[in-house]
Amino acid sequence: MEKKYIGLPKNLFEGKTAIITGASRGVGRATALRLAEAGANVVINYLSREDSANEVVEICKKKGVGAIAVQGDVSNWLDARNISEKAQEKFGRIDLLVLNAGIWEGSPIEKMSEEVWNKVLNTNLKSAWAMTKACVPAMKKQDDGAIVLVSSTAGQRGEANYSNYAASKGGQISFTKALASELCPKIRVNCVAPGWIETAMVRPVFEDENYKKSVLDAIPLKRMALTDDVALSICFLLSPWSQHITGEIVNVNGGAVLCG
Repeated sequence: MEKKYIGLPKNLFEGKTAIITGASRGVGRATALRLAEAGANVVINYLSREDSANEVVEICKKKGVGAIAVQGDVSNWLDARNISEKAQEKFGRIDLLVLNAGIWEGSPIEKMSEEVWNKVLNTNLKSAWAMTKACVPAMKKQDDGAIVLVSSTAGQRGEANYSNYAASKGGQISFTKALASELCPKIRVNCVAPGWIETAMVRPVFEDENYKKSVLDAIPLKRMALTDDVALSICFLLSPWSQHITGEIVNVNGGAVLCG
């Protein structure tokens, strides 16, 4: 079934500034475009895809908002601080933070190298700490800041042969709950936990048509999430529509994993 495009109100985030990590492609890109559509100035963080990041910036500008791209490894504290500073220099404030940067790389535990363990934990979890630490002082100057972390169903039920990834995503969920109580009432902190998403990161796995069919058969809604499905959920949690929600994990998986 073709998904109908649902537009967001152009004043939903008017006057606000949002930082989105890992925003040159995938969920980060989709979220940046939706935030711009709804009136937010956006800071597009990227690690290595400069051309893609600049393309996102240009699309956002055409929506009538301010946008800049800032390179940086968000697991590095100095880079995280620089991204925060660049946002404040350009827009004078930080209201919204989307912690999306992540990688999916693993192996059986007995074969997993320390390098792979550290790479995934740093990119997925340490980056959440670094960016939050860097941005919270500016966000506290506003009355209604919001942070959304992009976790995964793997953080709730685990994932064989990707124990490092599951640990990082489970850590994000616990980090969300801790920050929600620590940063209230000025900053709400929530998390989305997507299942399979139609992105470049997972496409190689689905070259096996039989495996792809088994995945789709296990999803009650009978399709993988689009990046925009996740982006809309993120925007909901950032917006006044969820003004009395904090510390929650919103599952975006088509009913494949039902968590209490």
